[in-house]
This record gives sequence, structure tokens and C-alpha cells, in this order.
Amino acid sequence: MRIIFRQIVLVLIVFTGLISCEKKSGNMPAIDILTLPSLTRYNFETIYTDSGKVQLILSAPLLKSYNKTDDPYSEFTSGIKVLFYDGHKEPVASVTAKYARFTENKNLWELQDSVLAINEAGDRLETELLYWDQKKDLIYTDRFVKITTEDQIVQGYGLESDPRLSKRKIKNLSATIYINDVP
Repeated sequence: MRIIFRQIVLVLIVFTGLISCEKKSGNMPAIDILTLPSLTRYNFETIYTDSGKVQLILSAPLLKSYNKTDDPYSEFTSGIKVLFYDGHKEPVASVTAKYARFTENKNLWELQDSVLAINEAGDRLETELLYWDQKKDLIYTDRFVKITTEDQIVQGYGLESDPRLSKRKIKNLSATIYINDVP
């Protein structure tokens, strides 16, 4: 009985070996190295300073940089958070989004999905797509925007503004709701 059992085990081992050594037919797809990120960084955080004072802290769970393309860019596919300090000890403004992309040659930021920007005055900008052109010092979108201030909520489609949201213009205003203080 033991001899039969050993022979069966031996046949199974040889059969398994033959199957695993079989030549695989078919072509493996070629990997284009230019489509792979040049840099991948997890739990990324960088601090920008000027004259020893913190200006902003940018953090993201995942950063992928693509430097081998004609138009180099960095992607933040798991979201981004930027805290603006402008030399103060505590953040004075912030921006968050679930996706961001920075195109180096154009100095253009693209923020998507649940974009929330809060300026120094506490005004809140909410939208699904927001661009920041650093060369022109301009933020803009053609999507729905909601701006909440201390005394009103303004909604519309399309926005152009300076990065501090102090000189803003909504292109197609759809609603202005005034908030009254209840005594």
C-alpha cells in the first residue's frame, strides 16, 4: 500500500513539474518606460519658506511625477492639502481636493473633486474643478461654484479671481442668499 501511495505522489510531482515547465505561448506586452512615473512618493509633505518663515505646507498621501514626457507634470491621485501660513504661526488659508495635477512648463495647477479653498477672511470656495495659473496669478473655473462668506452665500457658474479670493468675479450668477443674524 505504501508503495502505491509513493508512486501516486511521485506521478503527481512529475506531472506538476511538467505543467509548470510548459512553454507559454503568447506575447508579453511591452512596457513603455516613458509612461511610468519618474518619482513616486508616499505620505509626501513639503514646506516652503521665505526668509526662514513658513509660507505654506503641501501634503499628499501619494505623489507621482512624470519628468520624461514632453510636458512634465506631477499628479496627486489620492488628494492634496495645502496650508498657507504667510509667515504666521497658524495657517491663515487652506486648499484641499481629492485630485490635483501640476504641469511644470505652464505653471498650472488643476484641482478636481470636492475642491475647498478657504481664504484669510474665512470665505469658503467650493467647486468640482479649479485651475490656478501661477504665471497669470489667476484662479478660474467654468464649473458650478459656491462661495460662503460671513453674511452671504453666492452661487453660480464660472469664476475668475486672484489667488487670495479677494477680487473675485462669478460669471453666471445664479443665487445670492443673505444670512441674517438671529437675535
